[in-house]
Amino acid sequence: MPQKLPCRVLEVLSHGERVYSLFLQPELPAPRFLPGQFLHLALDEYTPGDFWPDSRTFSIASAPVDRQQLRITYAVKGKFTTRMEAELHEGSRVWVKMPYGDFIIPADHDICLLAGGTGVTAFTAFLAGLSPSTPQRIHLFYGARRPDLLIYRPLVQAAVQRCPGLHVTFFAEQDFAGTDYQPGRIEAVTVLASVPMPLALTYYLAGPPGMIQALTAGLCQRGLAPGQIIADAWE
Repeated sequence: MPQKLPCRVLEVLSHGERVYSLFLQPELPAPRFLPGQFLHLALDEYTPGDFWPDSRTFSIASAPVDRQQLRITYAVKGKFTTRMEAELHEGSRVWVKMPYGDFIIPADHDICLLAGGTGVTAFTAFLAGLSPSTPQRIHLFYGARRPDLLIYRPLVQAAVQRCPGLHVTFFAEQDFAGTDYQPGRIEAVTVLASVPMPLALTYYLAGPPGMIQALTAGLCQRGLAPGQIIADAWE
């Protein structure tokens, strides 16, 4: 069952381009959650028994094994995240309500993960849990506007070192150089040309709504059944 927890902000980490990570310390250990689930974050004080204040949903980027600290990552795009940018600092008090969501990646078949920008946080807890014994073949396509905004790249690279079944392609729309990145955005035609037996995979999408819409349309046009495309669409 979801629980409501007061939290203290331990750190506000700026990644540039008005993208931030928040590290939150619940006053009690967070309830158990699964990789891919999300929380509701409220900035205003909550009194148990009253109505839940205005809030927004964020993927839980931290691993389920660490219930003493929660991490979320966000880009400033509207009124709520503008408030977050202006008001939150080390020591701030917020409320979270969690866990929610069924964007759960199964371990019994091969998959393809398509992540744009901060949408990668829907996958980070799953990636952090991969091990050498993970049985499935996993393809991850991870893109951002610039290489420095691929902020979870170290976590992804560590997962590649642990898990031989994980194969990763990075994309950058601007300022790309060298051979570590593909130029431009993630597109369905590129993805399908890059993976073996593409019509046999299940595709998990997380990112901006425009990206999800374009990729879903592109994958369907190239023969994927709607049931093979699962989007993290809570935004």
